[in-house]
Amino acid sequence: MDEIVKSSLSLFVIMSPFTSLPIFISLTKDMGEGQKALAASHAVGTAAIVLFAFLFFGRAILSAFGINFHSLKIAGGILLMILGIEIVLGLSPAKYGLKYSPAISLIGTPLLTGPGVIVTTMILVQEYGYLVTSVASIASLLASWFILWCSRYISRLLGRYGLEIVSRVMGLLLVAVAVEFMLTGIKASL
Repeated sequence: MDEIVKSSLSLFVIMSPFTSLPIFISLTKDMGEGQKALAASHAVGTAAIVLFAFLFFGRAILSAFGINFHSLKIAGGILLMILGIEIVLGLSPAKYGLKYSPAISLIGTPLLTGPGVIVTTMILVQEYGYLVTSVASIASLLASWFILWCSRYISRLLGRYGLEIVSRVMGLLLVAVAVEFMLTGIKASL
C-alpha cells in the first residue's frame, strides 16, 4: 500500500494538473458543466493512452534503442529537475510553449503526460511492478480529471496568485523527486 501511495503522489506531482488549469480554464470558459466534464475526460483520456502505452511497452522501447535503465533514471531525473525549476520560476510550458487552441488533447499530452511522467512510469514499473504502477497511474489520472473538472471552483477559491503558489510548490516537489531519481540512478550504476 505504501508503494501505491508513494507512486501516486510522485505521478501526481509530475503531472501537476494545477499547471494545466489556466489553459483548461481558458479553453473551457464558455462551456457548460457537461461539456467541461467531457473536455476534462478527453484531456485525461489522451494522457492515459500515452501513459499506459509507455507503462506496458516502455521496456521494449528502451531495448530497441539500447538504453540502460539506470541511464534513463539519471536522464529522467535531469529532465524532471529542469521542468521543476521552470515551474518554480514561473516558466512552465503552460506559459510559453503552447498556443491557446481548442485542442484539449494538448493538456493530456504534453502537459499531464509529458516526458517526466513517461520516464517516471517506466521507473515505477521497474521498482514496483505493473500492478502498483497501474493503480498509481489510475489514481493520479482520476485526481487530475477531478481538478480539471473543478477548475472553475478551484480558480475562484485560490485566485490567480493562489494557483501560482500551488504550481510553484508542485514544481519544488518535482525538483525533490528529480534529485531522488538521479541519486538512486547514480548509486545503482556504480
